[in-house]
Amino acid sequence: MNCPTASQIRHNHRPLLLGFFAWLFTLAYASAALAISVSPSSITVSVGSTASVTVSDTRRTVSVSSSNTSVATVTYASGVARITGVSPGTATVTISSGENNRASVSVKVVSSLSVSPTSLQIPVKGNANVTVANASGIVTATSSNTAIATVSYAAGVAVVHGVAAGSATVTIRDSVNTRTVAVTVTSAASLTVSPTSVSVPVGATAAVSVTNASGTVTTSSSNTTIATVTYAAGVATVRGVAAGSATVTVRDSVTTRTVAVTVTAAVANAYSLLAWNNLGMHCVDGQDYSVFSILPPLNTLNAQLVNKSTGALVTSGVTLTYQATADATGSINTISSTKTNFWQYVQSLFGLSPAPDVGLLGYPMASLTPARMAYNSTENWFEAVGIPITPTDDTRRTNSYPLVQVVAKNTAGQVLATTKVVLPVSDEITCKACHTSTTSTNTAANAAKPTAGWVFDPDPLKDWKKNILRLHDQKQAGNAAYAAALTAKGYSNGLYASALAGKPTLCVACHVSNAYQIEAGFPTGITGISALTKALHASHGTAVDPANGLTLDSSNNRSACYMCHPGSVTQCLRGAMADVKDSGGNVAINCQSCHGRISKVGAATRSGWLSEPNCQACHYDSKRELSAVDTQGNLLNWSDARFATAQNKPSEGFSLYRFSTGHGNLQCSACHGSTHAEFPTSEPNDNLQSIALQGYAGTVHECTVCHATVPNTANGGPHGMHSIGSAWVGNHEHSAETASQRASCAYCHGADFRGSPLSQVKMAKTFNADGHNVSYVAGQQVGCYDCHSGPTGGALTLKTNYASRDQGFFSELLSSTRSYLVALRDKVVAIAGA
Repeated sequence: MNCPTASQIRHNHRPLLLGFFAWLFTLAYASAALAISVSPSSITVSVGSTASVTVSDTRRTVSVSSSNTSVATVTYASGVARITGVSPGTATVTISSGENNRASVSVKVVSSLSVSPTSLQIPVKGNANVTVANASGIVTATSSNTAIATVSYAAGVAVVHGVAAGSATVTIRDSVNTRTVAVTVTSAASLTVSPTSVSVPVGATAAVSVTNASGTVTTSSSNTTIATVTYAAGVATVRGVAAGSATVTVRDSVTTRTVAVTVTAAVANAYSLLAWNNLGMHCVDGQDYSVFSILPPLNTLNAQLVNKSTGALVTSGVTLTYQATADATGSINTISSTKTNFWQYVQSLFGLSPAPDVGLLGYPMASLTPARMAYNSTENWFEAVGIPITPTDDTRRTNSYPLVQVVAKNTAGQVLATTKVVLPVSDEITCKACHTSTTSTNTAANAAKPTAGWVFDPDPLKDWKKNILRLHDQKQAGNAAYAAALTAKGYSNGLYASALAGKPTLCVACHVSNAYQIEAGFPTGITGISALTKALHASHGTAVDPANGLTLDSSNNRSACYMCHPGSVTQCLRGAMADVKDSGGNVAINCQSCHGRISKVGAATRSGWLSEPNCQACHYDSKRELSAVDTQGNLLNWSDARFATAQNKPSEGFSLYRFSTGHGNLQCSACHGSTHAEFPTSEPNDNLQSIALQGYAGTVHECTVCHATVPNTANGGPHGMHSIGSAWVGNHEHSAETASQRASCAYCHGADFRGSPLSQVKMAKTFNADGHNVSYVAGQQVGCYDCHSGPTGGALTLKTNYASRDQGFFSELLSSTRSYLVALRDKVVAIAGA
């Protein structure tokens, strides 16, 4: 048998081989055609935006899916997958064509870049800030025409500067998005002053607002013996020196303006004016009222006038006014309507329509024009209730302690007395610590996340408020009382939907608040719905602080309360008690020391704004406790009433410090300061009044503040105190003769009669006793042994007095002696060593 040769085999099987290779080529081509490809394979997209991914080389039906639709969603059509960002985070988009043919796209969703405002108008040489939020990566800012406007960017703020009149577009970019701001630059306005004439009492000041200045501003007075003037931060401060007229001139590099000044005579030192804010700190919602409102701008000023010749209050025949005034830094606050949108939403929230810069009760914002206070015959004080002040001064700087000047005049227009007082205000009341939209995985940070998800509103002022409304609707879903309340108050679609539709929520419309009803006489609440203080505090006692993992109820320090109340920045608690230390040198008094735990504040048995701690819980029997409540949070009750608040004020069963009166029918706040800001405070503006009245900061207790002639009394002064001064020192020899008299002395001077904190002098003083000068340094505690050999020691014993009172001298002598001995020792050692 003849075998075919290799050549014959190739020839005979060529068709078969060609077919086999054709089949392999077709199979390879088909496989290649089915391999899906995407471009790009990773993207970054912002919330609410869509990015496209090209899908190519497929002949089958394509399906798409997202690994996390709460972060990103995806759709597909005609070779393009469109990926939309839902919330910040990461996800993987899978694109498939058949079972084993798929590609993936890595997706990162970032917050959407936002700018505010999106359009602005500035004068030539003027500046305006644009807030840049939610930026991803590096931010750049450019101007379409630098001959019209320039722009710089740093730390979330783009500063636009007007160069010449015209229009330009500022473009702000991050790594994902681009935003634009339309800029109009107007012709430079000329220098203006307001008002152009002022009347100021001798010793008082008046503020003149200076705007549209070009270059350096200078001021001068035509007669400095009549009036002087200083300038800082857009305010010219005119001070009256003597009765008469003068002209103040204000110049910039281009223009000159004049202000006519009339200085009126003051009644020399015949009256004392004491003014105070009724609370240590007033809170406001701040700039935005479009979502909901907890507290409107509503500040209350009180004042009392004392006739020093009689020591009695003046209640008629006088006019008291208030007006804005600059502090030592030049900060002044004369307008609110340009710093908040409150007046845009006041009708919807409160059903009232006050004019811009007028409060809910008709009192205007403190401005350069004096506004009149009213006399309240029930409380024996002058008042201005509901002054709509905000914590932003006229240069857009945050200042929670703006000053107002109060002036008292008689019917002839003579100035009787003036004073300066703080109207404290803070927008640091916030729930953002737990209710701000977040991508954090911290369990506590997400505890308040609504089931529908975080809102992620680009405006941080609105974001946490919207999250609260969404959560509120969720928690109350199915509650018949809630549904009825919504209908009754016009929120039939729910609070969140109503806010989105332009109707903000007023919390006290449903939740009763004594704060509104007592302070402003504004009716609140719906029967059957919990009071606002209970609804907020009771539910948040178990809330966990994301920063430390502790429940707010268990955290026995100010930080728990400061998560919502003003404190971390504003320092609401800033008075004499704020820095009291315990024996270990630690801060001894926290919010809980007086108010108890948060759950106690939210107890159903408590009446908000009325069930408050009182003075006698800590101050009794010559003692000073560091806590006003027991371990259960109940207010301590002692029988000693020397420092007690007035009973049944402002209503039956309650005794509030800020409604209490004391010596001479003066309000306690007039001498001691407002709650949380008792004199002296850590804020310089708070202390201006007491310094002006008595020469030092602290409780107003010098008799000469209210008396032209100091009375000589053993127990007729404030809190049963005797007179102070040389007259008392020279005539008190019969005041400690009996045991009962000595027991009365011991209350303040100590059981050993060597002094206690209650007998401490606040400033250096020298008294004359029996022809001898007896001196004390500030802070020294006065006792019987300073001048005598005890309470029954009889005649003055000067050697005992010197040993007691000249502490500074003997301390210095001891220190010098010690230094000398140490030096002598070192010299002896050196000689011995040599």
